Parts: sequence; structure tokens; C-alpha cells
Amino acid sequence: MVEAVIIGYLVIMVGVGIYSHYKIKTPKDYYIAGKKGSFPQVSGSLFATILGGSAILGTIELSQQFGWAALWFLFCASAGLFVLAPISKYVSRYGHFTLPELLGHFFGEQAKMVSSAIIPFAWLGIIAAQIIGAGKIMESTGLLDYQLAAVLSGVIFIFYTLIGGQKSIIKTDMFQSVFIIAGISTLFFMVSQSAGKPAMPPFNPQSLFNSSFTFLDLAILVLTYSVTFVVGPDIYSRIFCAKSEKTAMWSVLSVAILLIPISYILTYLGIASLHYGGITPQINGLISLGGSFLPSWAFALLIAALLSAVMSSADTTLLTASMILSGLVYGTLENRKAFGNTRALIVILGVLSIIISIYVTSIIQMLLLALAFFSGAFVVPTIAGLLKFKVNRQNVIVAMILGGLIALAGKLTNNYLDKLLGNLIIIAAYLVNIVLLSLPFDLIKMKYRKG
Repeated sequence: MVEAVIIGYLVIMVGVGIYSHYKIKTPKDYYIAGKKGSFPQVSGSLFATILGGSAILGTIELSQQFGWAALWFLFCASAGLFVLAPISKYVSRYGHFTLPELLGHFFGEQAKMVSSAIIPFAWLGIIAAQIIGAGKIMESTGLLDYQLAAVLSGVIFIFYTLIGGQKSIIKTDMFQSVFIIAGISTLFFMVSQSAGKPAMPPFNPQSLFNSSFTFLDLAILVLTYSVTFVVGPDIYSRIFCAKSEKTAMWSVLSVAILLIPISYILTYLGIASLHYGGITPQINGLISLGGSFLPSWAFALLIAALLSAVMSSADTTLLTASMILSGLVYGTLENRKAFGNTRALIVILGVLSIIISIYVTSIIQMLLLALAFFSGAFVVPTIAGLLKFKVNRQNVIVAMILGGLIALAGKLTNNYLDKLLGNLIIIAAYLVNIVLLSLPFDLIKMKYRKG
């Protein structure tokens, strides 16, 4: 049954892409689904995009390392959305197709061009994380080996994103969100109610922190992960599809609320998969847990839910990155030539992501490295622009580049050298951004004057 579900699911994804292809009349249909997204469509697509392979499998991976402290992963995502909800109307009002266009509106054409050059390459890691997730899911079922599974899943989501654009994405995401909720909720219910359920460590306020996850780690997670839900190209792409500012706000708020119980369910399943009979950690544990506690039909539903999660995030991030780069080449996505260029870039960036996924197989490592760079570069300038803070526009480009590089250096230091030093460097990236935007003089002009 599992094989039939996987094949059927992939065929449906391709079919939706082909169907949507014939519904596309203008570039606006392809880029933002005609800006006609309803509350169910936008909230369903936003939920499915957020709860992709990086979130589901990332939470599982963290819960097996840190126990109940892994709850903070999606709690931070929820917190970011609660902050975004009241300012989403400004995103909808001032934005058009992409985040760089929004930055260009606030800080000028150069800021738009620099952000357009940087964001897609940072986002390659996010796309690759989804392919890693899909590959591991298929590998865990025993159908394919990891590399072949990663290539196959990558080719499928490249194809239906390529031909259907945002029209196909917003349609599939709404149904994929139902699959995701149904699949993980069914497994949670079966495991928690089973007489043979695994022994679980107690959940209490003290279990939210431990020697492996401290208050400082939470602060860094907020700075490098939570803030990307306040400022994120994939999140904004959903808001741009909403038919009104009110639809955008209520969609963001509803997903923020829904992520709270979902975080508990996923963390519970991650811990259970590790404690049940010595199961192999990470996704193999979750698949094995489902195989042990679920009837065949429900196990097939779980596999469909996990594949839905990774596909829904992969298509959104891939299309967003391609649109941003295409806008950089042609100046505006309104240019008809940009339409064909976007499709070519979908193939190029998709293939690059597949290659990355073959050589880097840690989802959480890939995700957090990419997000550290992105958050250090763009969070402070974007929030300053949305809230109309008075900043030195001449220093925005320097702030973005330097902030991103410092944050990335901090994350690499955290991973490979010293955790405390790395965290302090990440915090410094935000402080540098704030200082540069607050300076009353232009750093670049000063450099030329001295020269």
C-alpha cells in the first residue's frame, strides 16, 4: 500500500502542475496566483510551507538530541508569526512579488539588487533541506536508496513548480496541509493511547531547558530562526498571494496558533521514536514508529503526510528564489522576458539543490546555516523599513553584507569550534547591523574620501 500511495501522490503532484499550467494567463498568475488567495488557501499554503521537511524532520532530529527542549523550535516559529501578524498588512501593501522588491521600496534600487543577489544562494540550503527530507523518507520505506530518492523527489517538485508556478503551489499546499495534520495526529493518537507505548521522560517547565539547550541557545534560536518568520521570502510570498490585507493577517495568525499543538505532537513523536525499542534516530525512527503502531492505511497516510510536508516547502522556496534572481536580471518581474527566465532558473537552482542534498544529509545543519546568514543580513533592515524607523539608507548595503557574513561565521564557529563564542558572534551580527544603520554618516563615502 505504501508504494501505491507514494506513486499516486507523485502522479497527483505532476497532474496538478499540468492542470494549473493551462490556467496561467499572465505572469501575475504564475508569480502570486493572481493575488486572489482566500483565507483557506493562504493559511493552508502558509502552514504547509512552514511545516516542511525542515520543520518536521528538524523537530524530530532536535527532540532526539535535546528532549522536550525541542519544543522551542516550532514555538519560535509561532512567536515570529505572532509578531508578523499585525505588520503583515504593510508587507501586503508595500510588497509586490518578492522581498527584494520590498527592500527596494524602502532603501532604493541598490538595496534591491544586492538582496536579490544574496537571498537565492542562501535559500539554496533551504531547498536542499527539503530534498534531503524527501530522500530520507523514501529511503526509510525501503523503496529506494537515499541518493536515487533525493534525485527523484527533486525532479518531481522541479517539474510541477516549473509548469504550474504559484497556481499549482497554492492549490496543492492547501490539501497537503490536511495530509500533514491528519498523518502526524493519527500517529500521535495511536502511540499515546497504546498499551505498549514507549516510556517517555516527564514533561514539565524544567524540561524545556537542559545542559544541551540553555537560555542562550534559545536566544540564538530566536535571532536566527524565529525572526525569519517575521522576515522571510517564502513567508512573504504567501502574503503576496492573499486577496486582501485582512486575509493575510488572519492567515498568519491562524497558523501561529496551530503551530503550538503541532510542536508538542512532533516533539512527543521524536522522543518516542528514540525511546521505543532502541529505534534508529531521526526519520528512520519516526517511520519505524509509524510502522509499529499504525495499520497499513494509516501508515500510508503518514508517508503521504511527510512527503507533502517536504514538497510544499520545496516548491515555494524554489519558485521564490528563482523569481528573485530573475528580478535581478531584468529589473522587474513585469518584464515578459523575466517570465521565461524564471522558469529556466527553477531548473538551474533545483538541480544545484539536488547536488547539495546528495553531499550534505543533515537537515537541521543545512537549515540553520542558511537561516543564520539570511537573518543576520536582512532581518534588521526589513523590520526597520516596515516600521518606518529612521535609518541611514546609505549604509544599508554594507549592513546587509557584513551582518550576514558575521552571523554565518558565528554559526560555523558554533558548530565546529566553540559554542559560546559562536553564539556571541551571532549576537554581534545584529548589533553591527543596528549600529551601521544608526550612523549619521556614509561609510562608503568616508572610505573614498580617505583614499
